[in-house]
Amino acid sequence: MRHKFAVIGLGVFGNSIARTLAERGAEVLAIDNSQEHVEAIKDDVAYAVQLDATDIRALEAQNIQDMDAVVVAIGEDFEAVLITAANLQELNIKRVITRASNKQQRRILEKMGVQEVLSPEGEVGTTVAERLLQPSIRTFLPLPDNYEIVEINTPKGIANKSLSKISLREKYNINMITIKRFFEEIQDGKPTDVEHIIGVPKADTIIYPSDILILIGKKQDIKRFIDINR
Repeated sequence: MRHKFAVIGLGVFGNSIARTLAERGAEVLAIDNSQEHVEAIKDDVAYAVQLDATDIRALEAQNIQDMDAVVVAIGEDFEAVLITAANLQELNIKRVITRASNKQQRRILEKMGVQEVLSPEGEVGTTVAERLLQPSIRTFLPLPDNYEIVEINTPKGIANKSLSKISLREKYNINMITIKRFFEEIQDGKPTDVEHIIGVPKADTIIYPSDILILIGKKQDIKRFIDINR
């Protein structure tokens, strides 16, 4: 099934996200209040529309509630980010991802209930696009020759299995670098889940459902592994 995304705000960051999503085969609705930005991208996405995203009726008229996710990549006007995010929440968008320029903005958005907040200084548009297309991917590092290192949540299909039974190298042509695992520790007198690296996994290492796996392999092999075991 073809993914459907909307990107609101078509500056450098939003433009990069929208173009990457479209190049990967997603149906993209690109939105900006600048006709110049809309004209610059209209031939590279499914739909490009000039509108004010702080107008909830204008968003609703674009059937934005049918999108798999909406990225709010508005740059300079934080008030517009807040109003747009609130509009999307009111329209019950499945997944809202917003941009924050600093820690204070991040805190405000998180207090609003926005669960995914981007910091463009630490995010690249192509990385954000990859996370949208493969939600189980937490972070990824592209490498030469179509290889990448990814950090993913444990797919359901391999949970509670040993590494030898999963046969990553033989079946999928990918390798596991390590595993991030949560352990309960006492901090300030309270039990707290703390993340630790467990080192180099062995053949008899069991993969827990809550583990975070760090893998290396070709992009298409990692995608196949995630799709088969999702």
